[in-house]
Amino acid sequence: MNTDQDLSTDDLVLQSPAFSAGGEIPAQYSCDGENSNPPFTINGVDALARSLVLMMDDPDAPGGSYDHWLVYDISPEATEIKEGREPSGTLGVGTSGKLGYYGPCPPGERHRYVFTLYALDTVLGLPEGMGKEEVMEAMTGNVLQKTELTVYFER
Repeated sequence: MNTDQDLSTDDLVLQSPAFSAGGEIPAQYSCDGENSNPPFTINGVDALARSLVLMMDDPDAPGGSYDHWLVYDISPEATEIKEGREPSGTLGVGTSGKLGYYGPCPPGERHRYVFTLYALDTVLGLPEGMGKEEVMEAMTGNVLQKTELTVYFER
């Protein structure tokens, strides 16, 4: 299939009513607040998609990227993710070693947080608790669409 460089992102859209792209993620979604996932809407999923993958990472973390959230095998019919509720799918493990959402918690300075949504032409079928590297490897050659939503947070 496509490589990331070839992907058309015009149709796939990930948005949140809680913040705008390039804006600040509210503290309630951080380790200083409720530490619960923000709400999202999903639009423009390719008709050939069999599953979605959602990731959140902090590329500005000391020592390299920090994975805050990973959910795979989400139904391609999903159009929203409710606040404080993991989407129906399979939870992966983040850098913290825990399953599920772990909000922004930077050590003082402002960091970027990137939510990435992929539409795949397959269901990965991986067991719960896989890490980002394993999921990315399983996705190779199966990505139909990709979109990113970048926000910022400072404690």
